[in-house]
Amino acid sequence: MDLNQLTNTFQSFDQMNVMIIGDVMIDGYVWGKVERISPEAPVPVLSVAKKEDRLGGAANVALNIQSMGAKPILCSVIGDDENGKKLIKLLGDLNITHEGIVKSKDRITTIKTRVIGHHQHLLRIDEEVDHPLNEVEETDFITHVQKIIANNKIDVIIFQDYDKGVLTQHNIEKLITIATTAGIKTVVDPKKRNFLTYKNVGLFKPNLKELKEGLKIEFNHLSDTQLNAAALELKTKINANAVMITLSEHGVFLLDTENNYHIPAHIRNISDVSGAGDTVISVAALCYAANMPNQKIAAIANLAGGLVCEKVGVVPIIKSELLNEAKSL
Repeated sequence: MDLNQLTNTFQSFDQMNVMIIGDVMIDGYVWGKVERISPEAPVPVLSVAKKEDRLGGAANVALNIQSMGAKPILCSVIGDDENGKKLIKLLGDLNITHEGIVKSKDRITTIKTRVIGHHQHLLRIDEEVDHPLNEVEETDFITHVQKIIANNKIDVIIFQDYDKGVLTQHNIEKLITIATTAGIKTVVDPKKRNFLTYKNVGLFKPNLKELKEGLKIEFNHLSDTQLNAAALELKTKINANAVMITLSEHGVFLLDTENNYHIPAHIRNISDVSGAGDTVISVAALCYAANMPNQKIAAIANLAGGLVCEKVGVVPIIKSELLNEAKSL
């Protein structure tokens, strides 16, 4: 792939519609100063200076898709509550459609609040339910997603699973069938609960921990032979076109029907690894939708994950930065 082809591929993202199906949440932040210990208990007292809410989970993938120039269509189930209203407003403020969001009175909207004092993470408070959707919620959600697919040209679907209950065995199987019938490419960022449910997908992207837990095996990931064997076992079990395993500081490993590729990580000044997986799956999905060769998909997704790790906090990838670095390499 020459530089013109690379540029043209990145430009093609601007015409893409990407559906993201999965668990959405709000990432809340409370910043302040700690100058004393509470007289009520041996805990620090935080004097609050600032609060902020950001899109998290599958919604952060939507942000990365948008940052790369494509249109994200986010599909999830949230609570019919105040945090749900807050999430819808966050989407609107960033010009991300909420047409794929379904509200349920039987669930709450997930919010994870991080309490930070003097740049030190002191505490995280989680408000969530992680039980699977009930039968009525499943049926409503599948019907809703199916209507959006029927009314839009969808180039690729990302299943973004955080084990919070939106993606269930039933709706995973049903939605993959709908996508396959419609000729839509599928990409998966899995978690433990539904790991082997994602059968017959295009690109399956676990991290190393998820791979070992999902297959219930242990192996030396520094050995490409053992890594390949594990990837092949996974690929065979779920019948995926390709499996891409993220290996943190060791890069990524991709296995398809013909070859395997181990792309080493680039030397970086790592500031924060938060959100890197969301960036990797977003860029990989766009490259996959653009019919980029698998080795190039792995290389550019690996590059994107490294770039966002140089930033503090969960931030989306910057398209121009990624393209320029890809060109230089």
